[in-house]
Amino acid sequence: MAQQLELTTDRLLLRPFTLSDAPTVQRLAGDRDIASTTLNIPYPYEDGMAEEWIKKHSEQFEQREEVTFAITLRQDKALIGAISLMALDQQHARAEMGYWIGKPYWNNGYCTEAAEAVLRYGFTELGLNRIYAHHFGRNPASGRVMEKIGMVYEGCLRQHVQKWGVFEDLKIYAILKSEYESQSKTQ
Repeated sequence: MAQQLELTTDRLLLRPFTLSDAPTVQRLAGDRDIASTTLNIPYPYEDGMAEEWIKKHSEQFEQREEVTFAITLRQDKALIGAISLMALDQQHARAEMGYWIGKPYWNNGYCTEAAEAVLRYGFTELGLNRIYAHHFGRNPASGRVMEKIGMVYEGCLRQHVQKWGVFEDLKIYAILKSEYESQSKTQ
């Protein structure tokens, strides 16, 4: 199977994670505010968890189950977050997008910029027809990212998941390849 590509944007380089990224992942993802707004990031983020997570990426990519990118700044190569296409479903040509940005890098448009690049990759390189994402109802900033990249709000799954003993609503968004292509032509 081919190696995972690197993606570039005006300000970002999206690349595969390496084990040397683990301390930064632990520091950024280990922030309680990051963990509280994501379904799968634990808190506390203990020693060894980042390494274990990173080690899974290569096999997940080879098995065409998931592709995960380290979001880094092009200028200084600083690692600022992660973005993935998960639950890759070849039969139905769809995947789920998930992301997080370290708190020191919030409100700079980095997540939107990375998500736009991953949409393009999903539709052009992976041949997907549908990319979807969700966010907790109490995290509207994540929903704004989804809207900015052209995703359409599809509904709310009320108290669908539990995070730290609290049932959470999930707001679901998606974009189809035809919608992406149509929006790309007008830009």
